[in-house]
This record gives sequence, structure tokens and C-alpha cells, in this order.
Amino acid sequence: MLTRCAWAAATNPLYLAYHDEEWGVPVHDDRKLFEMLILEGMQAGLSWSTILNKRANFRQAFANFEVATVAAYGAAEVVALLANPGIVRNRLKVAAAIRNAQAFLAAQREFGSFDAYIWRFVDGRPLRNAWRDLADLPAHTPVSDAMSKDLLRRGFKFVGSTICYAFMQATGMVNDHVVSCFRYNQL
Repeated sequence: MLTRCAWAAATNPLYLAYHDEEWGVPVHDDRKLFEMLILEGMQAGLSWSTILNKRANFRQAFANFEVATVAAYGAAEVVALLANPGIVRNRLKVAAAIRNAQAFLAAQREFGSFDAYIWRFVDGRPLRNAWRDLADLPAHTPVSDAMSKDLLRRGFKFVGSTICYAFMQATGMVNDHVVSCFRYNQL
């Protein structure tokens, strides 16, 4: 039997697969980085399992997270998104997703890729922590504070420090698997 991080002790197969195959794996693909940025923002105030259960719907509603397509969404797309029961229908979060797509494109233009921009916060290499217990994991760090401040300055929304830290964990910018988890040494 595999030892996992305590938060992954759920019986939901999507949750287990997310922990075992995705969470903490370094991501350098701009489309995937955009997806995780949007999903982390959508998760604010909700459980991650809610987002995972709606992920396929998010992908469909947000054009498989093709950033240029989402950046061009107008009033008709907003109305459709707010009427879509398969996603989080929060007006501020939907507007933020579109605004974030526009800011994402600007970062791509400035840095050549969003990957080049975002990974500079960790000098291009994952930070490796050595937490023994789930209670040891921070909600934010000085790095996520700096990332949040810079993203906000660039016009991004729903990118507070806690959301940024969750994004860092999800995209492998930081390895926050506890040391007893089978994924810790793999990553």
C-alpha cells in the first residue's frame, strides 16, 4: 500500500489521480499553466474536489484553456459561462478568468512565454521542502507573496498569495509532498 499525503486519502479517483500523477509535477507548458492558474482562482472558497469534479466542464467552457480564445471572450461568452451549471458560476471569477487570459498574453509577449515569466520566481527550479506533517505546510510564503504582488501589478485577478502558493504546489514550482509520501522522492 502506498503512503500518500494525508489530504489525498479521499476515495474519489479523480482526487487520487491528481495527487499521484499531477500535483507537484513541474509544468512548463503555457496552456497547462494557464489552466492551473484559472482553476486555482476558481477554487477560492471551495474545495479542490469540487474543481476536479468540474474540470472537464471547465475545459469545455474555456476552449481547452486556449489562452487567446479566452482572452477574446465577450459579453455573449460571459452570459453562456454564467448559465453553465458545470462550472463555478461566479461573475467575478468568470471575469477574472478572461482578464487573466489577457494579462497572460501580455506576459507571454514580454517574456517569450508565461513559463519563462512565472518560473523566475523560483530561479527556474522547484523548491523542495521537507514537511513531515500536513499541518506543517504553509498557506503562503515570501515567494508566493512576491508572485501575487507582481501578478496583481500586471492586471491579474484572483491571485492572492494563498492562491499563488496553491498554484506553485500544483505546477511543481514547490514540492510539498510530505516526506513519507511515495511521490516526495519521485519528484
